[in-house]
Amino acid sequence: MTREQRRRCMSRIRGRDTKPELVVRRWLWRQGYRYRLYVKSLPGRPDIVMRKWRTVIFVNGCFWHGHECQKRRPATNAEFWREKIERNRERDARNQALLQAAGWNVIVIWECQLNARNRAETLRELDVTLSRIVLQASGASPLRYDTPDEGMIAAEGDVGYSRLSGNQQP
Repeated sequence: MTREQRRRCMSRIRGRDTKPELVVRRWLWRQGYRYRLYVKSLPGRPDIVMRKWRTVIFVNGCFWHGHECQKRRPATNAEFWREKIERNRERDARNQALLQAAGWNVIVIWECQLNARNRAETLRELDVTLSRIVLQASGASPLRYDTPDEGMIAAEGDVGYSRLSGNQQP
């Protein structure tokens, strides 16, 4: 590509309403979660903000935020891109630390985690994470029960279950 073609291509890349972001937003909406977008008053202007649960979600592009899945770096102007991506990573870490210090739950989802092969697993993990946050915010302490087939499961603490193990009867 010529410099002009490259400039034109790069100028069309946007930081909001990206395809990975829309995947997460549509999933959240279908699950019944309500949110705000790009809240300017929070550090880093998170992509998705769920105030009720004090949770923010960043949907990061792997190239722009220096994810480890990105092995290739641009060959032209390599030093500029290395420094830019490093600054982005430092800014991300600083903003996440500020949010956590202010009592926010921070979730980061990478673009590569939303490709067709990984999407279902990523959204399932997001569901589990958000369920834990909602449970914690509701004041119920999660209890854990041993089950022979599935390992551990979580249940709300105030529903009156007793812990069973082995051959004990209720």
